[in-house]
Amino acid sequence: MKKGSSTSRRTFLQAVATGAVSSGIAASGLVGRSSWAKEYPPIGTYPAGSSGNSVFIGISVPRTGTYAVQGEDELKGYQLAVEHINAGHPLIKAISPKSGKGVLGKEVKYGVADSAAKPNTAVQAQQRFITENKAVLMTGSTSSAVAVALNKLAQREKVLYAAGISGSNDTTGKDCVRYGVRQCFYGQTAAAAIGPLVVKTFGKGKKAAYLTPDYTYGHTVTKSMEDYLKTAGWTTATNQVAPLGAPDYSSYLLNIANSGADVLLNVNWGHDAVLSTQQAKQFGIFDKMKLVVPYQTPFLAREAGGGLLSGVYAATDFWWTLQDKYPLAKMFVEAFDAKYGYKPEWGANNAYMEFALWADAVERAGTFYPPDVIKVYEDGHKIQSTVGEVYFRAADHQLVRPVIIVRGKKPADMKNKEDFYDVVEVVPGEPLMQKPDAFGCKLGDYT
Repeated sequence: MKKGSSTSRRTFLQAVATGAVSSGIAASGLVGRSSWAKEYPPIGTYPAGSSGNSVFIGISVPRTGTYAVQGEDELKGYQLAVEHINAGHPLIKAISPKSGKGVLGKEVKYGVADSAAKPNTAVQAQQRFITENKAVLMTGSTSSAVAVALNKLAQREKVLYAAGISGSNDTTGKDCVRYGVRQCFYGQTAAAAIGPLVVKTFGKGKKAAYLTPDYTYGHTVTKSMEDYLKTAGWTTATNQVAPLGAPDYSSYLLNIANSGADVLLNVNWGHDAVLSTQQAKQFGIFDKMKLVVPYQTPFLAREAGGGLLSGVYAATDFWWTLQDKYPLAKMFVEAFDAKYGYKPEWGANNAYMEFALWADAVERAGTFYPPDVIKVYEDGHKIQSTVGEVYFRAADHQLVRPVIIVRGKKPADMKNKEDFYDVVEVVPGEPLMQKPDAFGCKLGDYT
């Protein structure tokens, strides 16, 4: 309203409440989109973080350490999403129909910190983003230990956290929070998706060996696989648990080689997955048993080299040849490739989608006020994505989305240098998921 108008702000709000404002004004979008159409109490970084012409997002990804390669890919996805959000790119508008340029007309800015996949480092960086930059959103994790730590920070500070890469059941299970959401697949859905194919391929009553990283991701993925395979009469010959960033897997692999297992399920991730797979080959393990990757690592086939993933089944979040099936995947792959010069891995796709889904939630809420944004995440509305139609489950803030099963190609069968996998199956997400309370999720308060 113009300065000096005879109708006061209070009068205007009263008129809105009683329906006295004309339908023409309401239809114009002024009501609900106005910065003062609804007043909220301060919470977290609201309203300070969204009071200017821009909003700030804190990103913490591993740029050093065993998950650094995957962290850099993830970061590129975030950066492309910010560029697209600010430009009002058609891909963002396809995912978030209410989006224009920016989010609610505000430019999105961001800061990046190296978490080194360490929870304390990530928390300290995000706390600075909250204190110094009034971040309205936190994101980034390539370790589920980091995701769980940032969940707790988000709930305490009342600042939204969109998990980056996080495969632990606990992230939206026992460590879930009202202020946290996750869009990627996780241990339970990975096991339920790839388990039937493993049994069909190798048969019932087999023996499995597991190579498990010693933190929440590794333990929950291994347990989910054990639980599923047990239904087909499989037993665990050995579960070798190794620390994150182990430089040498010899002792673990020796135990696996002598275990009598039929199949090795390598749950390791990042450079740990690369190193342990290469060393397993050196130990002659693949002469004795088959390899399965229940939770695929971006760049694993490329980094391991030597065709070590040929014929190997893996569960993943996204593979770039899905562009042949999904129009939005094609838009994403082409935009990413044009900017960075390679086909995106699933970490980059996951990061891009987190930001696009957040933009959609804020635009639908018509405000950055966190409780209202969270309630949009919880309302069950269907969203078009790079893997088809998806939605968030209200009870645990987990995105209901498909899991992609891929099989490694022989080097001779690759059509180009990035053609590492065939997509075997796109498994619908809802039947893969546990009941909402099965993993102990209690979301906590809005305020």
